[in-house]
Amino acid sequence: MPASAAARQDIDRVASALAASLPTLHRTLDRRILGDFPHDRLPEAQIALLRLVADRDGITVREAAHELLMQPNNVSALVSQLTRSGLLERRCDAADRRVAHLHTTPVARERIAEAEGIARRHLAAALRHLTGGELDALGSALGALNSLDTQLRPTAG
Repeated sequence: MPASAAARQDIDRVASALAASLPTLHRTLDRRILGDFPHDRLPEAQIALLRLVADRDGITVREAAHELLMQPNNVSALVSQLTRSGLLERRCDAADRRVAHLHTTPVARERIAEAEGIARRHLAAALRHLTGGELDALGSALGALNSLDTQLRPTAG
């Protein structure tokens, strides 16, 4: 059933608002984290790879490239940089020595936990200033945002 003109306008309004607000929210939180984070700032691509490997220990370079929407050779270069920095380990697959499985190092896990803790503290402090209705709306929106993320991800193949 085709969407009505009013529904299409509402979808367009929500899409525009999300496209404007999500990057701003991300940058604002990122700046707050960096202000309190005592370690050198990593490039965004390295941070994304570290977070992915922390979530999916043992992921391969090819799988990471697919998840990050990057070329495998670019992810391989990031892996080399992070390995030299002592934040990532590359372990050969027992069955196929050409395949590398990625693992975060203890140092990386500590720094990820530290950054996540800083983010949680800043978010909690900001959330304390919202009304009960605003908190309820954000809580209700979390499921919808996760569904939206799923819909935006490219399908395999």
